[in-house]
Amino acid sequence: MRAWPRAWRGSLQFRVIASTLVIGLVALACVGLYVGERMRDGLFDARRDQVLDESARSTQQAQDTFASSNATLGPDVRRLLRDVAQSQRTGTSGEREVFLLRAPGQTSPVTGGAAASDGSLIDVVSDDLQLAVAEGGQHWQSVGVETDDGRVEPAIVVGQEVQVPVVGRYQLFFLYSLQAEQDRLDFLQRTLALAGVVLVLLLGSMTWLVTRQTVHPVRRAALVAERLADGHLSERLPERGEDEMATLAHSFNEMAESLQDQIHRMEELSAVQRRFVSDVSHELRTPLTTIRMAGEVLHAARDDFDPATKRSAELLQTQLDRFEDLLADLLEISRFDAGAAVLDVEGRDVRDVVVRAVDLAGPLAERRGSWLRVVVPEDRCVADIDPRRVERILRNLLVNAIEHAEGTQVEVTVAGDAHAVAVTVRDHGVGMTADEAEHVFDRFWRADPARARTTGGTGLGLAISLEDAHLHGGWLEAWGRPARGASFRLTLPRRAGIRLASSPLPLVPDDSVAPDPVLDAASRPRTDPAALPDLDGPVGTATSPTGIRAVSVHVAPADPDREGAAR
Repeated sequence: MRAWPRAWRGSLQFRVIASTLVIGLVALACVGLYVGERMRDGLFDARRDQVLDESARSTQQAQDTFASSNATLGPDVRRLLRDVAQSQRTGTSGEREVFLLRAPGQTSPVTGGAAASDGSLIDVVSDDLQLAVAEGGQHWQSVGVETDDGRVEPAIVVGQEVQVPVVGRYQLFFLYSLQAEQDRLDFLQRTLALAGVVLVLLLGSMTWLVTRQTVHPVRRAALVAERLADGHLSERLPERGEDEMATLAHSFNEMAESLQDQIHRMEELSAVQRRFVSDVSHELRTPLTTIRMAGEVLHAARDDFDPATKRSAELLQTQLDRFEDLLADLLEISRFDAGAAVLDVEGRDVRDVVVRAVDLAGPLAERRGSWLRVVVPEDRCVADIDPRRVERILRNLLVNAIEHAEGTQVEVTVAGDAHAVAVTVRDHGVGMTADEAEHVFDRFWRADPARARTTGGTGLGLAISLEDAHLHGGWLEAWGRPARGASFRLTLPRRAGIRLASSPLPLVPDDSVAPDPVLDAASRPRTDPAALPDLDGPVGTATSPTGIRAVSVHVAPADPDREGAAR
């Protein structure tokens, strides 16, 4: 039964044919009922008028017979009644049954009894009909007569009074069968029903043919559109004839040709842009090397300069570092765009990569007054990863979090299940809106263009991180709320080729709605781990190997509820 709703929703041709058939069936049923009633009434009225005329003539003949009779005794009268009943049995329209019954209310001492051509059928004459005939005139009534085989045939009884010698008033009834008319009506109705079925089939066939001529080109156009969307730009619709469908196919092909030309131009432009970025990045390295050498000489001798020149030398060195990072990021982006980026995969414990990335971000966190808190599980989180790329992802996330944390705590959490390993980086800073979270991985995008990059970022870090995550077959997602901070989640499959279906860690933090005691307690810069509240009751705490006191590592026991699933 579910196939019918699916076919109704998914096929225009099915809807048109079904609607046409339903409307046609309803119309034919209405016409059939009307025509059937008209035929039934016409046949009955014609037969009724015929038997009324015939019975009136037969009654007059019987009255003439009674009037000319010289019967004076009861036996003679009974013989006369039987003779009349038998003589009137045959009429001009065929055989009929005749009944002669004494009129109600007769008190004549001489009785002739009742006479009938078939005494078993006298009961079809009802008392109501007898009373009506007794009032005078001709009266009739429709009745049903049961046959020997159990069928009930339609019939009509017509009655009228006659005057019989000696015994007085009698009632003469004629019983006419309507079975011939019923058979004729049944035949006409069967013929009409058969004609209706044939008409519905013809209507359905014509509708199917017409809709097929209309829907088939549309289906073909949809198939060609899907092929175009899959990248088969040379697909075209066949053009036949000069009708509307041929015009549609011609217009569609012109549109496809225009799209193909535009896409080819865009591909060529994109290739030129990628080549240009790559070539410029390579070509700039030579003058950059020369400028860096000169800058290092100036930076080394900055103590001999006046304060303004010394500051210029320091700014030059800083901007040269940023320029070199920008060139490296542009080269990396160009490799991603060209599809030349490859993974150097090895089985590594993601916890080690996370701790190393946190150690590298520790000095920046200390300068910005933020505390880096890392929670890692006791069990190893081994996955097939490119350590350099994963460390770059985490470093970009940490720098971004510290940049926007505004001196509050930054939390890094690691967890794993049977199929995936996840790392979340959570800050409690300015946050971002849901719309900003959708664009945070765009190249050179900023939520607030007026906000300066105090850490000297290139604007490509998160875009490169997203490409690195996709290269691993993983996810990199962002969440944020204004004044509630932001959360970034990196999810990587443990083995290459695993399709992720869930992550061991939630993207939305548990404290995203309710008041956050950590945020309130960490609203001012902290560099002393003893000043932090006890958040998880850590099993163990370790400081960074570099001696930076802005980092704490918490080892959390394995959580069985975080087991995920993957396909």
